[in-house]
Amino acid sequence: MTKARTSPAATISLAIAAAGAAALAWGTLVERTRWTLRRVEVPVLPPGAEPIRVLHLSDLHMAPWQREKQEWVRSLADLQPDLIVDTGDNLGHERGIDGIRRAFERFRGVPGVFVNGSNDYFGPVGKNPFLYFAGPSRLGPRAKALDITELHDYFAELGWHDLDNTAAALELRGTHFEFFGVDDPHRGYDRLDLITVAIDELRADDPLGDETWPDAASTARRPTVTVGVTHAPYQRVLNSFVNHGAQLMLAGHTHGGQVCLPGFGALVTNCDIPRDQVKGLSVWRHGLRAAFLNVSAGLGTSIYAPVRFACPPEATLLTLVPTE
Repeated sequence: MTKARTSPAATISLAIAAAGAAALAWGTLVERTRWTLRRVEVPVLPPGAEPIRVLHLSDLHMAPWQREKQEWVRSLADLQPDLIVDTGDNLGHERGIDGIRRAFERFRGVPGVFVNGSNDYFGPVGKNPFLYFAGPSRLGPRAKALDITELHDYFAELGWHDLDNTAAALELRGTHFEFFGVDDPHRGYDRLDLITVAIDELRADDPLGDETWPDAASTARRPTVTVGVTHAPYQRVLNSFVNHGAQLMLAGHTHGGQVCLPGFGALVTNCDIPRDQVKGLSVWRHGLRAAFLNVSAGLGTSIYAPVRFACPPEATLLTLVPTE
């Protein structure tokens, strides 16, 4: 009896299917929970200033049952950060706040700032995951409103400053910081027109502020480090931040692409930022100005798309050091 032979095309198809299944298994069962701490140095402090450790957290998309992620985030308190910057999308379930409380409680007493992401307003919905590759995601009609007030109340308990379309000042290890931020640009909640007003009001209420900010900050009597914070790094927001004198900008939202190809990088960014700046530290240039930009790949995914590939979840420890 003659044994049937498999055609070359069928062999290739089987190999591709097997590779796809293996990649899916890796992305859903392994890499999705390979939480990683990325460490970078950023030279933005005035000469002679003490280094400052900034822990950048983003896109936790927390569900109450995600205990391993909560414990990993809790362990980051051992880094003894001087500042927490939270760039939104903390919630991933209607009771995600329970997991956020468990994860963040050890940061109580550490100064912090935060902005909203769209998933702090609305819960996730099941949809075709391939639509993600067709362009920036949109809010579906079935999205359930979340209790963002409870989230904000908890952050206020921690002592963190809300930067949604406003500004705040902090003193960290002898260095004066001015922060400004916007509400979620992905949903069009950003009000860039309010930033100038917020900065003016902040400086009017700060008796030690530098009235020549931002252009003469480097030669001012009291040097100031200026930081812009947003959830989604849309170009209109980053350009406005640079125009307002930001020396450092922090964002999330992109998940680093979430699904990447080795040697190629992110397939999509979920906004209009260039793919080569979808995660990590880079320099954003606009006109004659420039600022450091750190985009976090985030720590979570939607509970309806629990997969990452060649893009592990991350938090970032930025050590701010003096400029040369």
